[in-house]
Amino acid sequence: MRVLLSEAEIAERIERLADQLVQVDDQWTVVALLQGAIPFTADLMRAFERRGRHPLYDSLWLESYRDARESSGKVVVRADISRSVEGRPVLILDDVFDSGRTIAFAKAHLAAKGATQTLACAFVRKPQAMGEPIDAIGWDAPGDFLVGYGMDDKGRYRGLPYIAAIEA
Repeated sequence: MRVLLSEAEIAERIERLADQLVQVDDQWTVVALLQGAIPFTADLMRAFERRGRHPLYDSLWLESYRDARESSGKVVVRADISRSVEGRPVLILDDVFDSGRTIAFAKAHLAAKGATQTLACAFVRKPQAMGEPIDAIGWDAPGDFLVGYGMDDKGRYRGLPYIAAIEA
């Protein structure tokens, strides 16, 4: 593995994102896209708390990869949110933004549930997503297959505190 973004660099980018997303307050619901966004969401929620922001938290388990290294092209809801978002703005958090398909699906899904606004933020944007609409990004990554900080290879390496490129 080749480390591309260290734990310290990740922490620095989280603080910048929290400053950028300062509008997210107690009226918002933060929705983490499972499973990859858990570390990112936990760090960003703590950064919001340090800024006196206390949004609600929920999660949405969407799947398009299974254990493959490429998306199947089909997004499936494995587990839905547990709190109502009707009449509330929502911030969707994902680990990787590549095709934009998962975020687009999540936005439409939550809007259909009555969210008044849906913003999306991913920690990593892959080169193929350049030009696709997203509201905030933590880091523009190279085209390598990435692991760590929530990203996995067939269920392994999600817990690495850094982001690394893995050989094929």
